[in-house]
Amino acid sequence: MTYFRNEGKLPSMKHVHVCFLWHMHQPYYTDPLAGSASMPWVRLHATKAYYDMAYLLEQFPEVHASFNFTPSLLLQLNEIATGKILDLFYEHAQRPAASLTLEEKAFLVSHFFSANWATMVRPFPRYHELLVKRGLDIHGHDLRHIARQFSTQELLDLQVWHNLAWFGYGTLRQYPRLAMLRQKNRGFTEEDKSDMLSIQRLAVQEIIPRYRRLMDRGQIELTTTPFFHPILPLVIDTDINRRARPDLPLPTRFRAREDAKSQLQQAVEFHHATFGRPPIGLWPSEGSVCPEMLPLVHQTGLRWLATDEGILARSLTMANEPWHRQSALYQPYHIGDAEHPLTILFRDREISDAFGFVYHKTTPESAAEDVMRRLRNLPHETPRDQIVVTIILDGENPWEHYHDGGERFLSLLYQGFTNHELDQPGLTTVQASTISDAIASVSPTQHLSCLHSGSWINSDYKIWIGHHEDNQGWDLLSHTRSTLMELEPNLPPDHAQAAWQELYAAEGSDWFWWYGDDFDTDFKPEFDRLFRTHLRNVWTRMGQPIPGQLTQPIGKMRVGSESDLVHQPVGFLTPTIDGLVTDFFEWHGAGTINTQPPLGAMWKANPFFTAIRFGWSLDQFVIRFDPGETIPKKQGIVVDITLQVPESTFRLTFPLTFQGSGEFLLSRQSSPETWQEIGFHRTISARSITELSLPWKEIRVEPGQTLQMSVVVRDQGLEVARYPDPLPAVLTVPGPEFEAECWRV
Repeated sequence: MTYFRNEGKLPSMKHVHVCFLWHMHQPYYTDPLAGSASMPWVRLHATKAYYDMAYLLEQFPEVHASFNFTPSLLLQLNEIATGKILDLFYEHAQRPAASLTLEEKAFLVSHFFSANWATMVRPFPRYHELLVKRGLDIHGHDLRHIARQFSTQELLDLQVWHNLAWFGYGTLRQYPRLAMLRQKNRGFTEEDKSDMLSIQRLAVQEIIPRYRRLMDRGQIELTTTPFFHPILPLVIDTDINRRARPDLPLPTRFRAREDAKSQLQQAVEFHHATFGRPPIGLWPSEGSVCPEMLPLVHQTGLRWLATDEGILARSLTMANEPWHRQSALYQPYHIGDAEHPLTILFRDREISDAFGFVYHKTTPESAAEDVMRRLRNLPHETPRDQIVVTIILDGENPWEHYHDGGERFLSLLYQGFTNHELDQPGLTTVQASTISDAIASVSPTQHLSCLHSGSWINSDYKIWIGHHEDNQGWDLLSHTRSTLMELEPNLPPDHAQAAWQELYAAEGSDWFWWYGDDFDTDFKPEFDRLFRTHLRNVWTRMGQPIPGQLTQPIGKMRVGSESDLVHQPVGFLTPTIDGLVTDFFEWHGAGTINTQPPLGAMWKANPFFTAIRFGWSLDQFVIRFDPGETIPKKQGIVVDITLQVPESTFRLTFPLTFQGSGEFLLSRQSSPETWQEIGFHRTISARSITELSLPWKEIRVEPGQTLQMSVVVRDQGLEVARYPDPLPAVLTVPGPEFEAECWRV
């Protein structure tokens, strides 16, 4: 094994500081004028991820970590804990089932299955039974008609399960009554429901004190974010977007440096009041940074901030310095001028994204070992004695995809740190540390002279600006703000203050996240309504008529379906398998798999493929892969194409990165875990694209039979991407009449 060292000297001792930063955030769902909230996610996440993450760390006192609680989330936790605000879902849950109106019953059958079905509905027989009765796809159906089919007992069971399924492993151990209710499964009483909702309130009340205790004993660091989670660079000046994406159309220029300062100052003050000490670390909303924000950050007393490794790569390029990931990434940097010095760190994108998108697809043991393998390898790959690995990710949404909420995986990982399983005696020590402790141990030695303007998503701000829906939102925000500036001198101070708070809430990034085509959710219209509600409330506080534009939806409702992911071929194909785009018509009429479908609350880094095209002739199946912009070049990444036919399942396997003519391995599944090799085929080529073909006779199918296809990318055996996701594409093997049927009207 090779270690970095000076020639003729023994290897120096290396120290690896692993810094987890778990980001907890929800937008401000509360309508202060109505005194209610429309969405339940603060309350439900509190009983799962917020509670679980603190509970688990309490079991491993030697594991230190950093947490980021956005002020908008903390504010709502307080509102729920004190009973000041009840959300609409809670009101529907607490109502006696026998007293529900037809409209309320329709609300339940529509919204009370809002959870990950695979991990939070299907494992519970009664909950799953009720979902099946309702139907998996209710788009276009009469909800009132469906609701009439549910008995009072079924509706009561649904009220209970909608909340009960969201309790995580921490609350289940803390409150045995919850386990008893899960064991009961069905036939709940109103008393059962009342007990559960009371426990839910207690769990919410525990969140802030629990994290404060962990902070007071020195195990965790608590950090902040601008108060209502705005994209701070765009609040400072929307034209800053032109630096990363000069091609995007922009709204009327919005500039509000004072708002950016207020969002930071209020965040620090509220954090101090909540936890008893001010924060010194900042996770900017969505990791969004620009040079103009650095003095504002320093002026509020913050001393470090973090963002994504893509920002570091582009910043070094701007400064005409080389980007060598292993030598550049794993260290803190000085940034800012002499009057406003700060420390900045950059997240390891590969490890961070694996927590959210990879590890739930494998066993907890394999996931934990993969993290530890990556961390063990770093000292041998990085020419530094002090290594800081910053792992930053969403701390709430990923765990819904793990069957046990991630408990086993995280426990094994934390146990590895506790037992020093990652250490190499005499050579390397590895410890889980807070970011501030790591900075204290590893003082920055390099100054970052340039800072790229962008976010952790593609190193730009495209998610929140540039689409016509985004831009309309910015224009409405700008018009409302300019009117408030004009009228403020004549407003009562309390009205002016309330108006500004509503405007700051409207500056939050979450509303713009759901505008445009990048992401999708059944609640998209509600996010649109909430954004406009905050702006309407500004006008109400000013005593002015509400502009008509604020009464009309901005976003268009999008109904997802399989056709969003897979488009079927419409003609026979006979491409030349040479890895080149020989001519436009070569793949004309091909089917496609969408590699970048609209996503939900989480975002994944660049896809492996920008496009997947497929099709056939009467004799063969063909498929084409257009590579992503930043495909990893390391060894051990393979592509599996799975073709399931009526009698068998076949798999085509080839390396992700190779050039020229190659070969793929054809295998047949002989048992659920075993594949029997059939042989290699040389009908594959990779140059500017990758193309391959396979004769139909090799997989023994006949025209008219159903074929299910999935493309899976694996790194060291772990699934890291699937197309389409999650279900396979369902195809029909073509016969001679195929093209005629495609063109039939």
